Amino acid sequence: MTEHLAAVSPAPEATRDAVIAALGDKARRVDLKLGEVTVIVTAQNYLAAARILRDDPACRFEQLIDLCGVDYSEYRMGEWDGLRYAVTSHLLSVSLNQRVRLRVFAPDDELPEVDSLNDVWSSANWFEREAFDLYGIVFTGHVDLRRILTDYGFIGHPFRKDFPVSGEVEMIYDAEKKRVIYQPVSIEPREITPRIIREEKYGGLQ
Repeated sequence: MTEHLAAVSPAPEATRDAVIAALGDKARRVDLKLGEVTVIVTAQNYLAAARILRDDPACRFEQLIDLCGVDYSEYRMGEWDGLRYAVTSHLLSVSLNQRVRLRVFAPDDELPEVDSLNDVWSSANWFEREAFDLYGIVFTGHVDLRRILTDYGFIGHPFRKDFPVSGEVEMIYDAEKKRVIYQPVSIEPREITPRIIREEKYGGLQ
């Protein structure tokens, strides 16, 4: 079965060309690297581009198989000078046996916001809730945008690069109140990398 699918799968160059032809000026950039096609669109064209990729006969990406947020603030050791937050989706065409990666950058770093793809692919629902919860990316038009992984009353978005490793608050059981309570985190930052001492010329090093 796998060999049969590989035989009918279009070459990545064909997928790239089909995507370019379908999206036209709605694609900001279309890259082909390592046999994978990546489409970058602006937030203004994001929803329209998604519908085209689903409906165009040469694309027919019927399924959204993954969607995640990305924080580029520390990309390349902090040398990144573009917009901070992006949403990346992976689309699959079952009928044409081809894949594409769709990426959009939120235009405002202070309030990252892009359109929801829930009306295009219903599988986007929980993926977008996860990206909202962990990165604070707001998906306009989402039917039920609320946290999905963190607890009620959680402060902040834990996948942002500037979120403290130890968190903002901690949950403990208060014996006097006989219930679980939240309090400011009491963990102090510390260096956990062990000190390594080697003999001179260890391993042939000079």
